[in-house]
Amino acid sequence: MKIYPIYLFVFLLVLSCAPKQAEEATDSSSLSQTNLNTPVMPDSVLRHVVLFGFKATSSPEDVDKIVAAFQALPGKISEIKGFEWGVNSSPEGLNQGLTHAFTVTFHSDADRDAYIPHPAHQEFVGLLGPHLDKVTVIDYWTKK
Repeated sequence: MKIYPIYLFVFLLVLSCAPKQAEEATDSSSLSQTNLNTPVMPDSVLRHVVLFGFKATSSPEDVDKIVAAFQALPGKISEIKGFEWGVNSSPEGLNQGLTHAFTVTFHSDADRDAYIPHPAHQEFVGLLGPHLDKVTVIDYWTKK
């Protein structure tokens, strides 16, 4: 019967046109994803760590406005790849008046360099200025 070769040809044709499944990464140390819908994380990222101490004259509402403004920056500046923050809770008493910690993540020096003069960042700096008593900033490339 000559119909079977036609079915076989159609089956192979359909099979060759079907989307391929993403293969699982076999190297557990690799951060890159093979799924095209998932962003690829570089092996190292640039962390911009900012520590603030606020003036005694700044109210909790003032501090909350500053935190909210900082939290809004990732939505305004595309170069920011990650953001997190928190309030000091260390029992050691070594914070030297710095109470709030913020970590902004970038994928390149160029991204960080675009962030610093960005109008949204500069607007934030203007809001922060009257309330800032102490600040420490450190940038570093992560290592594993």
